[in-house]
Amino acid sequence: MRLPINPVAVLGVVTFFVVSPVLPVWAQDTLDSFSQITTPLKGGKITSFNPLVTGKAAPSEDLHEVVCEALLVKDGEPMRHGLTWRVFSPIPAADGKLPLLASSEGGSAAFQLVPGEYFVNVAFGRAGATKKLIVPASGAVDKQVMILDAGGIMLNAVSGADVRIPPQELSFSIYSAEVREDGERNLVLADVKANTVVRLNAGTYHVVSDYGTVNAAIRADIQVEAGKLTSAIIQHRAAKLTLKLVSEPGGEALADTAWSILTSSGDTVSESVGAFPTLVLAEGSYIAIARNKEKIYQRDFTVKAGVNTDVEVLLNEDASDQKSDQSAILDGL
Repeated sequence: MRLPINPVAVLGVVTFFVVSPVLPVWAQDTLDSFSQITTPLKGGKITSFNPLVTGKAAPSEDLHEVVCEALLVKDGEPMRHGLTWRVFSPIPAADGKLPLLASSEGGSAAFQLVPGEYFVNVAFGRAGATKKLIVPASGAVDKQVMILDAGGIMLNAVSGADVRIPPQELSFSIYSAEVREDGERNLVLADVKANTVVRLNAGTYHVVSDYGTVNAAIRADIQVEAGKLTSAIIQHRAAKLTLKLVSEPGGEALADTAWSILTSSGDTVSESVGAFPTLVLAEGSYIAIARNKEKIYQRDFTVKAGVNTDVEVLLNEDASDQKSDQSAILDGL
């Protein structure tokens, strides 16, 4: 299902509020500028290479200088950072791949090439463009200008109405918007950290936000605009819980306790061992089952979005009797 997205353009920054259909829009501060898209990652360099003749030119002929530059958007300024240039031969090698003849990192690049045909590729993060280049036997070669038509995306998330989620507990995967014949999407980039600028070609992308490692995941389609940094905040319907087996409310948690968390229909969603394991669960109703010293205890509980809390399971004298009553449930664990 495609979720509603509300764009606000400010100083080259597009802010998206990604929420489920029943939730109110959550507000955020806009970024100062979209310059983070072109922040340099590392110093530029040009690798050495041996020119490969692809036409009738002979190796003894003079090299021709080919200057290449890239623009983020049409009529924009030449980019100075973050680019990776590659020059390929159009003739596949024995492995079926096009041989790499030269590469450069940084901003604009200048290559010395013998006359012949080439493919020139420029990459800007996950964005890129490729064009065919013909170097003539005589005369100057026109400057090669590549239009990337690219922007950036920075992802974050909240839980419930406005509860900030620690960045280390979030993970994002970015997929293409198109669905293949097998029903799957092509993965663009996995394990994207919160507040990380990802450079992409302009277009629509399918983003999956995972909060924790159990069942709290939200999907949304997000539009990336050329020349703009898209800041998307996704609203999770989940909460963080700490499980405790105690003799009385607020008491000390018992060690060496094995835990199983079931949905209200009896499906297992999590298993762990410890005095007070912590996990993130999607909003809904669950059953907590604790095993300690061959005795079994259980409690029904409900998860509310954004309400982080402790789930305490109390010891009682009837624990042994409960074991046989719960055997049908535990057989499925």
